Amino acid sequence: MKLLRHCLILLTICLPLFSGCASTPTADPSAQELYARGESSFTKSRYQEAIGYWKQVKEQFPEPELMAKAEIGIANAYFLDNEYIEAGAAYEDFRRLHPTHDLAQFALYRQALSSYNLITGIDTDQTPVKNALALFETFVKQHPKSEYVPKVQEKIAECRGMLAQYEIYVGRFYYRTDAYQAAIGRLEGALIQFPDYTGHDETLYYLAKASLETKQKDKAQTALSRLIREYPKSSYLGDARKLLAEKL
Repeated sequence: MKLLRHCLILLTICLPLFSGCASTPTADPSAQELYARGESSFTKSRYQEAIGYWKQVKEQFPEPELMAKAEIGIANAYFLDNEYIEAGAAYEDFRRLHPTHDLAQFALYRQALSSYNLITGIDTDQTPVKNALALFETFVKQHPKSEYVPKVQEKIAECRGMLAQYEIYVGRFYYRTDAYQAAIGRLEGALIQFPDYTGHDETLYYLAKASLETKQKDKAQTALSRLIREYPKSSYLGDARKLLAEKL
């Protein structure tokens, strides 16, 4: 009985070991399987999870088309997760690595939108506006017949308008701080650089006021006359006429 008990104990200990030896090791998922997992996560809006799978795909160096799909997938996941700095960099990498790919056009459009979505206002750093404008203009030059062109043209006009507003904002700041010549330079620059901006009645009004402060009456009269002629519905119209009557 004692011998039988010892045998049973040994059998209990050894069975799991034999079982472990007999089991087949689990194979690592293939690049195709990892891509499919990433695609499933992406469709469920689990973007960071999708990015993790697709980065594993890239690490396996699969065939070029699957690699490209993983790379554009990573960029799209960053974009939809509102991580626009990372998205912009990922789209730029895709364009650099696959300049002739069918999705290179889309990548440029999304790269421009990534910069556009980083814009915070006219009283902050305008680098995102300038970057977005440059990318949108590049898009039109490279893909003039693209279906995205109408939307891109709208964004170009919007970015140029924001840059014009920034110049006017700075010009008004200089005017309020009695830096009148600096204000004139900034406001005149806005008129020259952004002639298509529709809000230049404000530009002309403050240009006239700054010019009056520096005794440049001819410049002030020219600015006010243009304001009255080109912006008959401007909110500055009454003040402009008053300045003409009282100061000139």
